[in-house]
Amino acid sequence: MTLETTQLGKPTPLPSSPDEAVLDRVPNPHPGTLYLARFTMPEFTSICPVTGQPDFGILVIDYAPRDWLVESKSLKLYLNSFRNHGAFHEDCTVGVGKRLAELLDPVWLRIGGYWYPRGGMPIDVFWQTDAPPTGLWLPDQGVPPYRGR
Repeated sequence: MTLETTQLGKPTPLPSSPDEAVLDRVPNPHPGTLYLARFTMPEFTSICPVTGQPDFGILVIDYAPRDWLVESKSLKLYLNSFRNHGAFHEDCTVGVGKRLAELLDPVWLRIGGYWYPRGGMPIDVFWQTDAPPTGLWLPDQGVPPYRGR
């Protein structure tokens, strides 16, 4: 299998914004098999578009691949490019989900954005492409609801 990736195995600087980030995909070695792939980004950061203050969250991306997988190095660089990007929690979470869905055309995809409190209130954002397919093992995303101390 020949991989046509632009970043894998090469020194790659962090993109300055999500719009400049390149997401690579690779062929799914098991097309036609229903399975779930999960990526968890436990230290996702962006900035508030109004105040410029940092926002922190956990992103959990679950998808059932069709013909393509997202190449993980490109995904890491893409997600880390949000660190200086001003956007609300909803925009970050749903935007990541939609960009991956467009790139991969998966059988199914969902994303959970579990954001730490801003102004004393946590915001959790969830998006999926459709109802999960019958027969797909779908574990809990594993992030407990926020509990104050």
